[in-house]
Amino acid sequence: MGNFEVHMDINLPLRDVVFNTLRQAILRGELKPGERLMEIQLANKLGVSRTPVREALHKLEQEGLVLTIPRKGAEVADISEKSLHDVLEVRRALEALAIQLACDKMTVVQIQELADAAQAFRDTLGSDDITRIAEADVAFHDVIHLATGNQRLIQLLNNLREQMYRFRVEHLKKEYYYPQLLKEHEEMIRYIKARKKDEATKIAGQHVDNQVDAVMDMIHTKK
Repeated sequence: MGNFEVHMDINLPLRDVVFNTLRQAILRGELKPGERLMEIQLANKLGVSRTPVREALHKLEQEGLVLTIPRKGAEVADISEKSLHDVLEVRRALEALAIQLACDKMTVVQIQELADAAQAFRDTLGSDDITRIAEADVAFHDVIHLATGNQRLIQLLNNLREQMYRFRVEHLKKEYYYPQLLKEHEEMIRYIKARKKDEATKIAGQHVDNQVDAVMDMIHTKK
């Protein structure tokens, strides 16, 4: 089992602390694809009871990071081409709708918030903390999503965000993608500010397509 340990946070429930610990271990490769995740073994390693471990594994399964196999138990899920395309195909459609609505509804204040979020993302790129970088990227897109004012759409995107978190991290692990990501963020801001829906939608789609290409490269490299 990987060399990781629980980092306690008095502000979080124990199940969330265990979830964050295991999530980090998977995303950083300390727990490998296909590795068995035994509740008792994990509970002993982390110094907790089995209940928060069980709850964490269930939540990780919802994110697509863990797979439960009948009569075998839980294991770290591998990234498949099918799961990649399924998730990002839906994301592409929802992001297109979100940015179109944002072009109509985004206020001057929200556009500045988006610019600030883009700068915050840029500022994280010198860090070796991949989770921090990924969260900054999420925060950028959240500004667009919230600006739509459509609660159903925001809820769908939030649910989808959990399922695609791993794909986002794999994409961001490769530093040579950073200039393109920064350019796409800047273009989204520019087109939203100019209320140019077609151009904004095109860039949003390209943004998702580039993520697909990056993760596909990773999958094929592993084969």
